[in-house]
Amino acid sequence: MATAAPLTVGVDLGGTKIQAVVVASRRVVGQARHPTPQTTAAAVMAEIVETIKEALTATGAPAGASPRLRAIGIGTPGSVDGATGHVSQSSNVPGFLADVPLGPTVSAALGNVPVAVDNDVRVAVMGEFHRGAGRPFKNVLGVFVGTGVGGGLILDGKLRHGRGSAGEIGHTTVKPGGRRCPCGRRGCLEAYAGRLALEQAARRKQEQGHKTDLFEIMAAKGRDRVSSSVFADALEKGDKVTTRLIDDAVVALGIALANAQNLLDLEAIIVGGGLGDRLGPPFVARVAAAVGPNLRVPNHPPAILGTELGDLSGAVGAAVVAGG
Repeated sequence: MATAAPLTVGVDLGGTKIQAVVVASRRVVGQARHPTPQTTAAAVMAEIVETIKEALTATGAPAGASPRLRAIGIGTPGSVDGATGHVSQSSNVPGFLADVPLGPTVSAALGNVPVAVDNDVRVAVMGEFHRGAGRPFKNVLGVFVGTGVGGGLILDGKLRHGRGSAGEIGHTTVKPGGRRCPCGRRGCLEAYAGRLALEQAARRKQEQGHKTDLFEIMAAKGRDRVSSSVFADALEKGDKVTTRLIDDAVVALGIALANAQNLLDLEAIIVGGGLGDRLGPPFVARVAAAVGPNLRVPNHPPAILGTELGDLSGAVGAAVVAGG
């Protein structure tokens, strides 16, 4: 679809996929999705460039340094230096544990177009706040339940960065001395609700002799990990291990979200991410029900909502961060 309006690209970089959208006049006019290479940081950045080019081609625009391509935004896991566009400490993206010049590399490959880089969850929250479920509100918490559990916080209409870790609800404690979290601590929300931690817990259950269909479903789908769709299928089959794990996740989310609400008195909490979006409205409703009993002011709860943008939240939010 050709358009004469200036174009902004948003990229959501994940451990398994690269999603790019092209935004013109606040509308998505093109998109592309590629798998994330599982080799090196250089390969990942090259694939980001190719994904951007494909998304641009889908709009009818030249794939590259078009005068209409005004800016690119990238949301990425890990620690981000917004001033330089460098990323590090991302265990989910191959090669991104070390310092990676993500912004400068992508910019140079596309004619030195300005590139803004921020944390993937923060940009997803910006997407929902500006273009999705968060639009009616000024004080919003976004909780994205995917491989891990990330959060982003909007206060008085502005994204809160703090000293760099604001919104990290996944590493608030819901059970002191509880399950080991991928971060190394015990009892974090992520240890009970993150997809990776759920898969690890399911494997331990299987080793202890509990029967589960999770891994058979995973194999039948040709996956090498228990994806969100695998969990959803196992739930639909009534798999007991999966049902118990998701029950525990709902309880943990109820505690963590209520604590955030008791502290901040938010208008809305948006629940998304790969697992949150895949399990959908019934899951969000269960989380809302679990929040209620833990609220200090139960007769004035926040709106607890699913995402409107779904798996495009991150890419659209990245475009928003870049000014699109």
